[in-house]
This record gives sequence, structure tokens and C-alpha cells, in this order.
Amino acid sequence: MAKATSSANTTGNSATGREHRLFDILLRYKPPPWRGSYSLSRLFLSFYLLIMGSFVGIAYVADLVISTSVKGITDDYTRRFMQGTVMLIEEELFRQPRKDWPQAIKGIGQIFSYRLDIVERWSLKLNPKQAEKLDAGELAIDKDGDILYHRLKHTSQVLVVGPISPNASDQHPRALPWEVRLRLLTWSLIGLILAIAVWFWVRPIWRDLETLRQTARDLGEGHLEARAPEAKSPAFKLLTETMNGMAERIQRLIAVQKELSSAISHELRTPIARMRFVTEMLTDADSPDERRRLQTMMNDDLEELDSLVDSSLVYSRFERELPEPHLTRVDFEAWLNEKVDAIRILGRSLELHVDCAALPPGQLVELDQKSMPYALTNLLRNAIKYTKSRIVVSAEVKGNHIFVHVDDDGLGIAKADRQRVFKAFARLDRSRDRATGGHGLGLAIVRLILEQHGGTAVAEASPLGGARFTLSWPLLHDVTQT
Repeated sequence: MAKATSSANTTGNSATGREHRLFDILLRYKPPPWRGSYSLSRLFLSFYLLIMGSFVGIAYVADLVISTSVKGITDDYTRRFMQGTVMLIEEELFRQPRKDWPQAIKGIGQIFSYRLDIVERWSLKLNPKQAEKLDAGELAIDKDGDILYHRLKHTSQVLVVGPISPNASDQHPRALPWEVRLRLLTWSLIGLILAIAVWFWVRPIWRDLETLRQTARDLGEGHLEARAPEAKSPAFKLLTETMNGMAERIQRLIAVQKELSSAISHELRTPIARMRFVTEMLTDADSPDERRRLQTMMNDDLEELDSLVDSSLVYSRFERELPEPHLTRVDFEAWLNEKVDAIRILGRSLELHVDCAALPPGQLVELDQKSMPYALTNLLRNAIKYTKSRIVVSAEVKGNHIFVHVDDDGLGIAKADRQRVFKAFARLDRSRDRATGGHGLGLAIVRLILEQHGGTAVAEASPLGGARFTLSWPLLHDVTQT
């Protein structure tokens, strides 16, 4: 006895310790404050700089590749274009004495729109390929393709022609060359157009991010009814739908858990109170018969608690997420007779009849072999509990649906209660006593099982005078004969 007391004290201390730890965790936890929001200007600037920088980099590399590729073609064109002019200048120089060449080149230079000069060969620094061309008597071109060099025959002097571009010539000075001005104008227009495009692209994204952030904040603060509005940007459409679906599911789960917690706590009180009362009576019971009676009552209460916990877990699992049904094709008449025969013993002296006359011969039906028997068994147990003497189970096919009716000749269900009876923990007045009382979960689970099969469960008045429960779900295949 002392050992049992010590064990009970240890268990109590352990439970108390767990409670203290739980309270410590809850008291220590403080959700971080909500800070900041998405900045449209910062988002726009980051996107713009990224896109513009990438565009400029790509354009620069492309221009470099194209310029390098066409440089040989451009140099060859310039060489052939200026060949005649250079030869004319050379002939004009050789008509005069060499001492007069500096003066003559100035006079000739005034005729052309580009600068002319004569330098010594050793003063030039050209790349080997152009130096080889120069020494071979051909025209050499500088790396920019704007200045030409021609070695005057039988001399060490070189005629320098250029820059041949008007913008580079001293005779046509300008603040900015027209190529530079054209490039600046082009890039300015590109930058402006790109900025407008990025603005109209970023703004819907910013609005969607802000609405999602605000919705997440509302959900985090406990406003579970908050939903994100429809996304303006296609990129966030699926995310918004997913978030709203998640919020809907969380709200549903919390509502179910609250409902279950409240209802179960209420349902647990009665058997626990009875067990406490029986425990107190056991200490005062003298006769063995009285003790056995009290122990039987206690066992019944334990079975009731076990049944409540089991039903609550099943209902919670189905309500949280309907599992995908694993459908199996069965001969429905044989299946129905088998399930009814399995529970017939509980009816004892009751008349339990199966009527499959309205079924086509060999009717095949697809159903989940785990969940659908539970639904049918629950209806049969319910009928056995409330019937007077007779229960009839019948089946028929209407259109592309199979219908199963469970009729009894009991008290029946008032019209106002026929919808409410399928809600969790809904109990009618007649079920409040212990003899016929349940937990109000059986029919709620039946409804969920039929929803799993894409069907319905309804309560109606029975032709026998009591209640009729009808299960119906679609036939996924045409009527076939075995």
C-alpha cells in the first residue's frame, strides 16, 4: 500500500513538474514585434539597378565583340577609300623639293578636311602587323582606325593623314562629338523606357508583397479570418491562393480542436464523476455482490471513456483531413449481407432483415473497405439502440448512385433535428440517459466518411414509423453483371 502511495506521489510530482515546465515555456515565450514594411522605392531601385546594370554590361560586351569582329573589314574599307587621296598627296609632294615639303603639306592640308603631317619613321610606334604593312609600302592604320600612315618612297619619312573623322579634327572643334552625344541620347532614352517598364512591373509585386505581409501579420496576431486579396501580379497568384488555403485550414483545425476540447471536457465529467462516486462506495461495500456490481459499473465507465477517446481521435482525423479513399470493387449484395450478419448478434431478439430486391443482379460497387463498414455498423448500432422490434436494411440504385437505407420502428427523429443529428456532439433529448446515450460523434463520423466517398448521409422518417438513415455515394463504373 505504501509502495502504491509512493508511486502515485511520484506520478503526481512528475505531472506537476511537467505543468510547471509548460507554464515556464509559455511565460518565457514572447512573440517578436512586427517591424517594417516593403519599401516601393527601395524595391524599384534594386530591380532597376540590377536590370540596367545587366543591360549595360550585355550591351558593352556585344559592342566590343561586334567592333572586334568588323574592325578588319572597316580598316580594309578605309585603306581602299583613302588610297587614291594618299597617292595624290604623295605625287604633289614629289613635284617640289624636299626642303619645301613642310610648307607644301600645310598648303595641301588646307584643301582637305583633315590634318596632314610628315614625321620620321623612327618616331612612330605601331603594332607589328601595321608596322610591317607600313614598311612594305602599304597604308597602315592606328588602333582607332582614324589615322593613316604612308611611307614616302625612297625616304625615311612618313605621311600622316588624320584624324580623318571630322569631329576629331582641329578644324571642326566641338564640345562633344556627335557620336558621344548620340550615345548619350540613346542610353538616356533606353534608361527612361526601362525605368517606366520596371515601375509598372515592380508596383504590382510590391502591392502583393505588402498584402501578403499584412495578412501573415494578422494571422500571427490571431485574426484567423484574415485573407489575402486577389494578387495583382501573376507571379504571386498561386502563393496567395496557397496562403489563403493554409489560413482556411488553420482556422478550421483550430475551430475543430476547440470544439473537441470543449465537448470532450464536458463528456468526461460524467463518467469520471461516476467513477469517483463508485470508488467512494467501494470502501463502504461489505458484500461481494455489491463489490462486483460496483466494479461492473466502473468497468462500464472505463469502456465509455475508452470509446469517447477512440471516437474523438477518429473524428479529429477525419475532420482535420479526409484521407484519400482506397476504393475496392465488391459484390454489393454479398458485402451488405456480410456486414449485417457480423452485427446481428447485438440485436439479440430484434428482427434484422436485409432487402436487396431493388439491386440489379451482381451489382458491383466501389467503396473503402476500412471506412465504409464503420459507417454502416454505426447506423446499425444506432438502430439497435432505439428500435422497438424491427430493423430493415435495404439497397437500391438510382441513376449513377447507390443508396443504402437503414430503417427502424423506434421513436424516430423530429424534423427539426434531422440535420443537427450529424453534427459532432449533437445529442437529442432522448439520448441523455446512460442506457441509450452516446457521445454524439458516431453520426458525425458517418457524415465525414460519406464525404470521403463523395456522397451524403441524411436522416428521414421511416416507413416503419421510426427513423430512416440513408447513405448514398456515386457509382464510379457502369452497372455490371458478375
